[in-house]
Amino acid sequence: MTERPKVIAAVLAGGVGARMSSPSPKQLLPLDGRPIIEHSVAAFEACPDVDEIIVLMVDTHVGRVEDLVSGAGFTKVSRVLPGGATRTETSNAALEAMSGAPDGDLALLHDAARPLVRPATISACVEALGEAGAVGVAVPAGDTVVRVVPGGTGGEAVADVPLRSELRRMQTPQGFRLGVVRRAYGLAMADPGLVATDDCGVVLRYLPDEEVRIVPGDESNIKVTNPGDVEIAETLLSRARTRSAAAGTV
Repeated sequence: MTERPKVIAAVLAGGVGARMSSPSPKQLLPLDGRPIIEHSVAAFEACPDVDEIIVLMVDTHVGRVEDLVSGAGFTKVSRVLPGGATRTETSNAALEAMSGAPDGDLALLHDAARPLVRPATISACVEALGEAGAVGVAVPAGDTVVRVVPGGTGGEAVADVPLRSELRRMQTPQGFRLGVVRRAYGLAMADPGLVATDDCGVVLRYLPDEEVRIVPGDESNIKVTNPGDVEIAETLLSRARTRSAAAGTV
C-alpha cells in the first residue's frame, strides 16, 4: 500500500499591510476577539488532511506569533519563521523551510489575511493534488473586467473586454506537489525581471506546460486588505455562526 504524501501548510504573513493604516501588521488585528492570523492557522489546524503548519511572519513580530501559537494550543504548527520583503520572497522562504521534505509531498500556501478559509476548501485542494501538480482556489468574476491602455490627457482607455464567463478571482490556499513548485521557484528566483503576485502565477510563467487546476472557492474567503474589511469579516463570521446554530437545531 502506497503511503499518502505529507501535507505541509504555510500560512504567509510577511507583509505589513500598509493600506490598513495600522501601526500593527494587519495579520495581528483583532477579529471576533482573536488576531486575524489565529483564525487562518485554526482552519488548517482543524483540517484533518493537514499534517504540519509553518507560519511565516514579519520578522519583528515572530516572537509575538510564537506566543500566540503556544497560547492557542495549536499542535500542528512546527515553526514560526520570518517572512521576506515581498510575497514571492515569503513563499520562497516557506519552501526553503520545507527543504527536508521529498518532492512527492504536498505544499499549501495561504495568505494569513484570509481568515475565513474553510477546512473543506483546504481538503478540496489536497484531493485535487491527487491528479494535478498545482491547484488554485478561485471564484467566478461577478463584475465585468476590462483591459486598459494609456488614453488621452494622461488617462486610460478600454482596450479589451474579456468574456466574464472565462474569468475567475483567485483566492488561497494554492496547492502544489513540492517538486513542481520547487522547480518553478528555482527559475523564478534566478530571474532578475521577476514580477509575481501569487504562487500559481509563478508556476504558470516558469512551467508553462504544467496545468494549474481550479478548485471552487467561497465568496466568504475574503482577504483583509483595506480599512473596513475587518467589519465585513466580522459580519460573515456572525452569519456563519447563525447558520451553524440553525443546523444544530434541526
